[in-house]
Amino acid sequence: MTGFADLLDFVVSTLQTSSFCRSVRTIEAFRFSETQFGLKVRANLTSGHVLQVRLYRNGEHTDYAYQLFQTDTPVLRWDNKEHFPSISSFPHHFHNASSLVEFSPLTGDPAHDLPFLLNYLATTASR
Repeated sequence: MTGFADLLDFVVSTLQTSSFCRSVRTIEAFRFSETQFGLKVRANLTSGHVLQVRLYRNGEHTDYAYQLFQTDTPVLRWDNKEHFPSISSFPHHFHNASSLVEFSPLTGDPAHDLPFLLNYLATTASR
């Protein structure tokens, strides 16, 4: 899944088929070329939270941020901004609910990362 349309379809359909997503909408979708593009998609969850998926691809590299909001307040975020080189999963990291930055198992591949996040959120929501 390297193309713009395939990636957007994957994100939207993965969110739509999740049992705890009530609705999904594309906020931004832009393409500079076949290998450089970005998207932002939001899913309203049954918990009342909003999951925002932001992806920017430039060639083989993908910048990402997956962020969970309660109303307009950020709660959790996974991203790969290169700010925390001391973390073993650098550049991938997780901002927890206490605003601490931790190891992240994400890889920058949406086919791995989005299902992992949905499973994580489903598991933590059931606690």
